[in-house]
Amino acid sequence: MSRCTAPVYGHRTASAAAACPACGGRGSYRSSYSYPSYSSFSSSSYSSGSRSSSSGGSKTRVRWASPGSTILYTPSEIRTLTPVRENVEKRADLTDLRDVFLCHAWDDRKDAAKELHDLLVSKGVSVWFSEKDVLLGSSLLREIDKGLAKSRVGIVLVTPSFLKRVKGEGIADKELSALLARDLLVPIVHETTFEALRNVSPLLGSRSGLSTIEDSMGNIASKLAELVSVEPYEYFEA
Repeated sequence: MSRCTAPVYGHRTASAAAACPACGGRGSYRSSYSYPSYSSFSSSSYSSGSRSSSSGGSKTRVRWASPGSTILYTPSEIRTLTPVRENVEKRADLTDLRDVFLCHAWDDRKDAAKELHDLLVSKGVSVWFSEKDVLLGSSLLREIDKGLAKSRVGIVLVTPSFLKRVKGEGIADKELSALLARDLLVPIVHETTFEALRNVSPLLGSRSGLSTIEDSMGNIASKLAELVSVEPYEYFEA
């Protein structure tokens, strides 16, 4: 029995189909052989080998990863952190800066904030921490601005307690917009959601960040440590 030559040579025209020992004289190529549709491809072979869209896509390394790094990021995290990393690199020659300014609600100082602080310190990150560096009763916005000026990156730990404080203090959109425009601020959402943050502060909530719903606090600390590292090495291109 003659075999169709379409998979090897193709015969989308009538003359090519006529030259095929299997299809010749039996009409066009499309009547005997058809390509799989995009929808059937995406719903079977492709989806079985990749993550679903709800998980943010397949994870990969970032261009600023050290050679031995095994830390993986979602496409969304890469888009969020890349402009922050670019500013870190621009400020690499400023040796008098802390690596991270950790902004958090006062009620979290002995729990989630301390946990994140201790994890960062264990990874060699210098942290501007309110428990040690910020006076009780200081303006949240003013301390964020001051901390960013003295640190490579500002980390905002968003918790239910933080949302209550932000709502009560009424951060001005104009001032918050100026901070976010500097691409030095990364929200870390813990025990709440970005949706809840947007309801209290639409501007801060519009900035993507990292979430303990998607990752452990330890992994988030590792990503932040990698983000602020300015040790000289050849960058890995993701």
